[in-house]
Amino acid sequence: MSNGRDSTVRPRDGHAVGRTGRGGGTPRLVGVDAARGLALIGLIAVHILPEENDATGDPTWSYLLFAGDSAALFALLAGVGLALSTGRTRPHRGRQLVADRVGLAVRAVLIACVGLLIGYTMTEDASANGILVFYGMFFLLAIPFLSLGPRSLFAAAGVFAVTAPLLILGLQDSLPDYSSSNPTFQHLLTEPTAVLAQLLLSGAYPALAYMTYILAGMGIGRLDLRATEVHARLAAVGAGLAIAAQFTSWVLLYAAGGFQRLVGSSPELDEEAVMRALIFEPDVDRLGTPWWLAVTTPHMNTPLSIAWSLGVGMTVLGVFLLASRRLQAWLRPLAAMGAMTLTLYSAHLVVLSFELHEDEPYLWFFVHVVVAALFAVVWQALVGQGPLEKVVGTAVRASRRAVLRGSPARRT
Repeated sequence: MSNGRDSTVRPRDGHAVGRTGRGGGTPRLVGVDAARGLALIGLIAVHILPEENDATGDPTWSYLLFAGDSAALFALLAGVGLALSTGRTRPHRGRQLVADRVGLAVRAVLIACVGLLIGYTMTEDASANGILVFYGMFFLLAIPFLSLGPRSLFAAAGVFAVTAPLLILGLQDSLPDYSSSNPTFQHLLTEPTAVLAQLLLSGAYPALAYMTYILAGMGIGRLDLRATEVHARLAAVGAGLAIAAQFTSWVLLYAAGGFQRLVGSSPELDEEAVMRALIFEPDVDRLGTPWWLAVTTPHMNTPLSIAWSLGVGMTVLGVFLLASRRLQAWLRPLAAMGAMTLTLYSAHLVVLSFELHEDEPYLWFFVHVVVAALFAVVWQALVGQGPLEKVVGTAVRASRRAVLRGSPARRT
């Protein structure tokens, strides 16, 4: 989630950046904010629009474009933001690093609290599984990695991409049942083990799998994101990674016989059901074979589905960074939305809980996006930081000041 004001300026290298706050401050990258705005639109689409055509059973355009990838892009950009706020290409050390870690812990707790409060507004069969509580866990798990450089972060992301899916598959029979799709403080207090298992492994956005995106994003944020060659390399490597993931999946499923291993791996899975499961998540209680690790189905959190979504996210980010050099005026609404996603996403979930969208999903998708864009542009121009971003940012800055106040350098 982002905070800060995005007043666009142009440095000597021609790259579009912005500044947080009315008096300047930490520069923002317009391309990063714009990509985050697109991720927000993708999550709104996934929550509101139908997954499949009622007449044909085929996936809708919105499902094909956004399912799984929007949440992954959101997490990837969260990692980029963490790196940008903790030293950019030179990670903070000493007391600054301690302050970063304390500030991130405060941010994690506050964002999780917002998610737990929103859980009270959501019904058990709500069309959205809120990601904010998971974000709190993402940020807590990221604390030990704040001091690392890009190579170490990319290596750690690779470890999570492989080990997390194995843990999810291997522990599927041992984990407790869901406490709730949208847990609240009550669930946290009465079923702490179930909530913890959900946040780490069994939930809609399992933290151990999503740490791949967080750490990869941190690695990207440690690069020089003002350099055009870095932007182009991001887009090219991302596209290559996505293509390689799909090709590897095809080889494993069809050349190596994985598809036939999936057929009959559960009583409900005939050939037609498996074909459907390769597009949507399999409708089974448990995955009966490790061959499921070969699929790229959205939200399956397999190594290949993670690689696909990570590649897509890197490509989107690279393209937006390149586009921001020339098209920053056109990207302004997206960038404004991306600078206050905590506020806009929270408001979106609360409005969604009234279930007004069910009869006219495309109309309400349009309403959510247009209102979010207009609010973001106007609020940013008149006030600056989003409302929730301001609250969280103030608490984080206060916690950092408390740590830095005892620094010998600060006393001097």
